Amino acid sequence: MSAYLDLFMFVALIGAILLGFPVSFSIAGVAIIFAYLGWALGVMDISLMGATGQRVFGLLSNQVLIAIPLFVLMGAVLEKSRIAEELLDTMGRLFGQLRGGLGISVVLVGALLAASTGIVGATVVAMGMIALPTMLRAGYDARVASGIVCTAGTLGQIIPPSTLLIILADVMSNAFQQAQYEQGKFAVEALSVGQFFAAAILPGFMLVLLYLIYILLRGVVRPQDMPPAALDLPKPDRSEVLAAIVPPVLLIIAVLGAILGGVATPTEAASVGAIGALLMAGRRIGLNPKIILTGAAALVALGILAGLFPVRLQRSDLSLLSQAAGGVYVVLTIIGAVGIFFALRAAFRERVIHAAVNSTLTMTAMIFATILAAGMFSLVFIGLGGEDRVADILTEMPGGATGALLFCMALVFVLGFFLDFVEISVIVLPLIAPPLILMGHDPIWLGVLLAINLQTSFLTPPFGFSLFYLRGAAPKEISTGQIYAGVIPFIGLQILGMAAVWFWPQVSTWLPGVLF
Repeated sequence: MSAYLDLFMFVALIGAILLGFPVSFSIAGVAIIFAYLGWALGVMDISLMGATGQRVFGLLSNQVLIAIPLFVLMGAVLEKSRIAEELLDTMGRLFGQLRGGLGISVVLVGALLAASTGIVGATVVAMGMIALPTMLRAGYDARVASGIVCTAGTLGQIIPPSTLLIILADVMSNAFQQAQYEQGKFAVEALSVGQFFAAAILPGFMLVLLYLIYILLRGVVRPQDMPPAALDLPKPDRSEVLAAIVPPVLLIIAVLGAILGGVATPTEAASVGAIGALLMAGRRIGLNPKIILTGAAALVALGILAGLFPVRLQRSDLSLLSQAAGGVYVVLTIIGAVGIFFALRAAFRERVIHAAVNSTLTMTAMIFATILAAGMFSLVFIGLGGEDRVADILTEMPGGATGALLFCMALVFVLGFFLDFVEISVIVLPLIAPPLILMGHDPIWLGVLLAINLQTSFLTPPFGFSLFYLRGAAPKEISTGQIYAGVIPFIGLQILGMAAVWFWPQVSTWLPGVLF
């Protein structure tokens, strides 16, 4: 029995989560119990647990993970300021009179919100409360409407900036370095969040295209499922469309452009995104547009000038150009700060900041508690010999490297029925990624495949998180069974997307190859 303690540990973890215990406490509790059992049975050196403190310190000093609360804050501000409602209303009136037009609108808005917020729960709930009743009133089949809303809201997992991609980049970078060490390389290469963001852009929008094609075809084959919306709402004019779409697009360009262009790190870009979201929120809650535009323009100009004319204030031999640039920096900073001050004051008055910060704290605490507990779980699992067992299983898998990857993808897909993406990312992936990379799989390509697979876990019954989010926001006349039935075609599209990335790796590797 003691020889299989690592396997029992993993089964016990899944059982504890299925019984409804809090995830982070389940992970840490199972780790402590099995560490004691391993020590009592003589199969684990308990002194290994002394490394827990080092792991906690390493997590809290990880510069990459600091971007998570900032991106979450950016999304929370956009959600609480009801920008999603404005987007959905405008896009619904723009496309609603086409067969399947409301579905197209929801997918496009989901893609825009994914690229500007990256928060799945907020997006699914917002669209479930706003778009779903509209689709039902237009005569949409409840299953089709539920599937479209669920899937569009889940795009935040694959389209950057995504919390999943940030965690995945950290895990895959560590696995890549570990694989290089095992190959005898000590001048190791590192992978960046920017590379994974670049790698996920084309696959993410490929999934959007697959969803749109499916909706259009379904509208032709079964028009009764997706009739055109009523003509009682006026079609938006060009200024309305631009006012709804341009600010999120500019925010996306500012954040992703800064990361992919090498101008800023993900953490720096996330802070810019949070400020940009605040300025957008100010527009939504009635702040004078001139103040917003002035503040935003000052910040953009400041960023551009800082890239063109870097000033190191500690030097005494500054050139005249650098001194002039420094003076301009001060002026632009003051202007930008004034704009932010008024935006903050308006947001506080409308309680937007309070709600956004509260949501950010809750989600960030959940993510980091899970990551901390997973560090302890991994230590015990390694101490019980689980890491060597996983490597042996993958090495002996029929079909070599391809067979091992197929097995791992199937394992992650099945685990997605029961576990959240955070648990899978920080518990399972560190165990399977190094052997797969050692077998010759490209870590960037592998990371994108796993990201699409983990995104699918949000849609798979019975424990897909997007299903729960929608169940809480959906009208009472929609049953849980209808929600489950509605996402099944989109799960098939997800698998088709994974197959496309598998057979054409260039979909995920071309853009990071060009940019990095």
